[in-house]
Amino acid sequence: MQMGKLGIKGLLGLHYYVRDLERSRRFYIERLDFEEIGKSSAELEEKGRQRSLVFGAGDIVITCSSPLGSGGRAERYLQKHPDGIGTVSFEVEDARRAFEVLEGCGGTPITEVQQHQDDSGTLATFSITTPFGDTTFRFVERRGYRGLFAGMECYQSPKGGKNSLGFDHIDHITSNFQTMAPALLWLERVMGFEQLWEVEFHTSDVAGYRVHEGSGLRSKVMWDPNSGIKLANNEPYRPYFKSSQINIFTEQHRGDGVQHAALSTPDIIGTVETLRARGVEFMPTPHSYYEALPRRLERLGVELEEDPAVLERLEILVDGAGPGQYLLQIFLKDSAGLYGAADAGPFFFEIIERKGDEGFGAGNFRALFESIERDQQAPNPPRKSG
Repeated sequence: MQMGKLGIKGLLGLHYYVRDLERSRRFYIERLDFEEIGKSSAELEEKGRQRSLVFGAGDIVITCSSPLGSGGRAERYLQKHPDGIGTVSFEVEDARRAFEVLEGCGGTPITEVQQHQDDSGTLATFSITTPFGDTTFRFVERRGYRGLFAGMECYQSPKGGKNSLGFDHIDHITSNFQTMAPALLWLERVMGFEQLWEVEFHTSDVAGYRVHEGSGLRSKVMWDPNSGIKLANNEPYRPYFKSSQINIFTEQHRGDGVQHAALSTPDIIGTVETLRARGVEFMPTPHSYYEALPRRLERLGVELEEDPAVLERLEILVDGAGPGQYLLQIFLKDSAGLYGAADAGPFFFEIIERKGDEGFGAGNFRALFESIERDQQAPNPPRKSG
C-alpha cells in the first residue's frame, strides 16, 4: 500500500462504552472542563439500544455510550469487558475509496459504506474489525455534515465546560496486547501505517540490583505520516510476563484493548495544578525519580525551562532527546481508581506537553519503573499520596 492511500485526514474521536453515563458527564465537564457538544437522538436510542453523550475540547472528541436495555453494541461490549474504548474513528477524504483499499488489503468490513444526510450536508461511514480486541475502527467522510455519527444531535451552543485547561488534540493512543505482532502486521499491511519508534526493557535490565520480579514491556509506535496519527502498541516482556503491567491490563480488561489516550496541552503545569485542585488523582511518582532526574537530564543534555521543584510537587515526569528537546507527561489514575469501581476499567488518560521531543518517554518508563522497584526494595518505603 502506498503511503497515505487511505486518505486519512485525522483522528475524529473515541467511542467509550460506560455503565454510568452521568458519572462520565460529571468527569468530563466538572473535572476536565470539556464541553458537552451533542447527544444521541431518540430515534438512534431506540434503534441502537444505547444512549450517548458527546464531549469535546479543542480537536478532542469523546463519545460516551451506555446501554438502554439489551441488544445494543454497548451492552454486548460491557457484557465482556469493564468500561472501555469500543471504537476509534478516523476522518477520511473519500469513504468509498478507503473502503475499497482496506478490503483489497485484507481488511474486514462490518458494514457496507452507509450514506446519511441532514440539513447541513452528507455523511458516509463504515466500520471494520481489528486485532485490538473488541475495538473497531470507524471511517467517516463528512461533507458539511455537522455530527460525528448518524443520529447525533449537535447542540446549537455547547453545554458545561469551557476547555479552560487548553486541551487541543489527542497526541497518541496506546493499546496493550498479550502479543502485539498481529496488530503491527495488520497496521502495516491493512492500514498502511509505518513504524515510528520502539523500545523494550525490563526493570531488571536497568536496576543495579537483583530483583525477583519486575515490570517490563516491548513497545512499538506505528503512525500515518500524512495525518500524523500515532498508535502505540505494548506487550509484556519476560522474564516476569505474568507480573508485567501490560499483562495485568489485559487480565483486568479481559482481553487486548486500548490502554490510554494522551491529551496534549500547551501548559501541563497549569493543567495539573487545576486538576489536582479539583480532586483528580494521578499515578504517584516516587521521590527517588526526582533524586535521579538531574543526572539523567545532564546526560541527555536537557535544560529545563520549568522549576524541578514544581515538577516534583506535581509529580510530572520529564524525558528528553537532546538539547532543547524534551517532553513533560503525567498519567491519571485508571478509571477504576478514579471512580473507586472495578467495573470502570483500567483505561486512563495521559497528559502531555511536547517541547521539541517527538518520542514517547522511553526514559520515563525506565526511570519510573526502576524508581518504583527501588522504593519497594527499601526497608521502610515512605508512604506515597495519590
